Amino acid sequence: MSIKKFIKIKAAVVLAVLFTLFSSVEAFAQDAAVTAAPKVDMGEVYKSVIYYILIFFSLCLFIAIIGKSIRVYELSREAQGKPVGINWNRINGMLFALALVFGLYGLYWEYTVHGAQILPAASSIHGKRIDDMFDFTMVLTTIVLVITHILLFGFSFIYRYSDKRRAYYYPHNNTVEKIWTIIPALVLTGMVLMGFLTWRSIFNKPDDPNHKPLQIEITSEQFKWDLRYPGADGIVGKKNFKLTTASNGLGIDFSDLKSRDDLLADEMVIPVNKPVKLLLRSKDVIHSFYMPQFRVQLNTVPGMTTVFEFTPTETTAEMQQKMNDPNFKFLFYCNKICGSGHYNMQKVVRVVSEKEYQEWVAKQPTYLNDDLRKDFNLPIPISAPKAVSDTAAKDSSKVNTSAMAMIKK
Repeated sequence: MSIKKFIKIKAAVVLAVLFTLFSSVEAFAQDAAVTAAPKVDMGEVYKSVIYYILIFFSLCLFIAIIGKSIRVYELSREAQGKPVGINWNRINGMLFALALVFGLYGLYWEYTVHGAQILPAASSIHGKRIDDMFDFTMVLTTIVLVITHILLFGFSFIYRYSDKRRAYYYPHNNTVEKIWTIIPALVLTGMVLMGFLTWRSIFNKPDDPNHKPLQIEITSEQFKWDLRYPGADGIVGKKNFKLTTASNGLGIDFSDLKSRDDLLADEMVIPVNKPVKLLLRSKDVIHSFYMPQFRVQLNTVPGMTTVFEFTPTETTAEMQQKMNDPNFKFLFYCNKICGSGHYNMQKVVRVVSEKEYQEWVAKQPTYLNDDLRKDFNLPIPISAPKAVSDTAAKDSSKVNTSAMAMIKK
């Protein structure tokens, strides 16, 4: 046996022994680590921001290595006098074509998946107008998106660089400039005008003496809503924050005769196909009153009253049947983060027939209870009705002129 061959065999044996020894030591170390070290919940690692940052940089490093490898390959072919191995113009054109295909599929996926998660059809008259405007805008912008991207990515693929043809120099065309300037301007003007008219139809109500919507005062505070309905007079009485006490949490001004028959409610009940006028107020910070199915959203601002009028078109029972969900409920929320209990600011809205509404409202208690009458030195009637007429309120005011003077101070 030659010395050279003996050295090779000896080296192989040494490597085998070292490999076996290293494997045994590694296995022993792993067993010791499993038995000694406490179990770590690796699920927590994936919740760390650092984990995703490392993943991002690892991906960037991988792409950089691939790019450098390709560059080395190209330089080696160039040094050997061989033709370029990769046609980057063709690859770029194919990438543009793939981007177009995946982009159009992504658009289709958004419409079919996320599109099914949007709100159902509006349950109010003005909400139907808003939905029509939204649908028109969505369809129009989708058509423009598809056409422009097909042209953009299609031209990039079809007219990619080739040394077998020369590009045509086409610097300017007045006709084309006029077309893509005037047509978008006219379309956008029409869309703005549509939005303006829709806005006016919602907020600019005509001064019609026969138009008498149901008034509901909604007061927001951290983290609840208070609802006040008018009594027999149909008008919600005045408030004064200076009159706010432990017993008079809303600061109702009982010197206003119209406030004495106002009713308290724990839920919003409204009659279908009847206009409802919301008087929105806040006791502390800015909140946002939000009724998604009715397309109603307006801020409640401390120190001022914001007003929104709408007309519901579907009862709760009809929506339960339409949605095939017997547990469906209309709700209103606070849609502006106002503190730690923001998530809990919601109340039920029941849309019922006129008869059901009249039966419900007749059972609601008046805000002015016996305790408040004592606090404000108002007489306690022998049988206090739930709704006091203007005439009875005027008779009561004559007996309590001194109490009213104290409140006004």
